[in-house]
Formats: sequence, C-alpha cells, structure tokens
Amino acid sequence: MGIASLGVGNVFAKFLEGALRNPGAADSQQGRLFIGFAGAELLGLLAFVTMIILVFVA
Repeated sequence: MGIASLGVGNVFAKFLEGALRNPGAADSQQGRLFIGFAGAELLGLLAFVTMIILVFVA
C-alpha cells in the first residue's frame, strides 16, 4: 500500500510539473489527473483487500 501512495504522489507531481510548464493546457488535463489518481488508489485498495483475504482465509 505504500507503493500505491507513492503512485498517487507521482501522479500529482507530474501534473503539477506539466501545469507549471504549460498553464494553458492544465485545464484540459485535469480529467486525466483524476483518472490517474483513481487508478493508483484502486491498486492500493486492491492490495489491501488481497492482504485481508490472505490473512483471514489462509
């Protein structure tokens, strides 16, 4: 789950870096920012659920 938090941080860092380089394109890329955030969070939640299943079932 720590790697998922690094992924979320990386998504926002790259968006901020791109937005500072080209502020005019930042508005059109905001939807992709949230898709990347959701994907990284989904992987973290999936890792958590898998861990819970392995702990309580196995």
